[in-house]
Amino acid sequence: MQAAIYGLSGPVITEDERAFFKDSDPAGYILFKRNCLNPAQVQALTDTLVGISSRPDLPVLIDQEGGRVARMKPPEWPAFPCGWDFARLYERAPSSAIAAAKANSRALALMLRSSGVNVDCLPLLDVRRPEGDEIVGDRSLGSEPMQVAALGRAVLDGLRSGGVAGVIKHLPGHGRALCDSHKALPVVEASDEELATDLEPFKTLNWAPMGMMAHVIFTAWDKERPASQSKTVIRDIVRGRIGFDGWLMSDDLGMEALKGGFGERAAGVVAAGCDVALHCSGKMDEMVAIAAAVPAMSAEGEKRLKRAMESIAVDPDGLSFEEAVAKRDELLALA
Repeated sequence: MQAAIYGLSGPVITEDERAFFKDSDPAGYILFKRNCLNPAQVQALTDTLVGISSRPDLPVLIDQEGGRVARMKPPEWPAFPCGWDFARLYERAPSSAIAAAKANSRALALMLRSSGVNVDCLPLLDVRRPEGDEIVGDRSLGSEPMQVAALGRAVLDGLRSGGVAGVIKHLPGHGRALCDSHKALPVVEASDEELATDLEPFKTLNWAPMGMMAHVIFTAWDKERPASQSKTVIRDIVRGRIGFDGWLMSDDLGMEALKGGFGERAAGVVAAGCDVALHCSGKMDEMVAIAAAVPAMSAEGEKRLKRAMESIAVDPDGLSFEEAVAKRDELLALA
């Protein structure tokens, strides 16, 4: 199993993709809007991916957060609220916000699972800061670490109850970044003491099944390399101080925060300690370069992936999709 997650070029697998995926055997796949036309088509696509891999627990990821980050869009799929909607309710009624977040993420999970998607890149545990770039913005669950952790736990619990694994992101925290890492490399110059605040939600939820690294330099820990390519940050901060032992992926290799060719980018994140390199564009030339550069997933990475996928199971006694949405909306109306 290769230490890579790949995107796809379109709504169906091409013959070139089929041959490449069969040969490279990536750890998993990630879907985007270009891959999602309607529920039946997504189910056929995910069935094909599982068939190619011969792994029934194949992780199929998506960024379905709600708000402005959603790959499955209306009218084929319902819209979901952004993280900040729950943050606003928390300020008024914390227990209601937690219940609303859990109901919302259960509905999300039931929707995703019905089309064969079993991993959602959610929740964001980035603590929102007024000076931070709006790439986090209203995607955040709040500006106070305990609140972010409480809502984040509700999201993880709701996803798991609907048969979907959650991914905490963006380790070790993107909230202080002054630019969008999709466009440039952020450099955070906060002190170690100041950064302790950003770590708190991740420490509280360090039992999460999966996590995603940020392409951000933190000068207090490594002045030269972004966290995703820093052995120091992954070993000492993520695995050490935070205590996260879940399946760890990079953020997208195609983001402008990283430099060099795609093989170099992928090799860098795996060498630094990520279990798997995430590549989203679906461009074949980039995937071929990555496949030539990354090794098979480590034995520890395989154990973490197995543990993560075993942690999810649909709760048949939980709320139905319609009931979960109704409960969420009733509670959000309190804000």
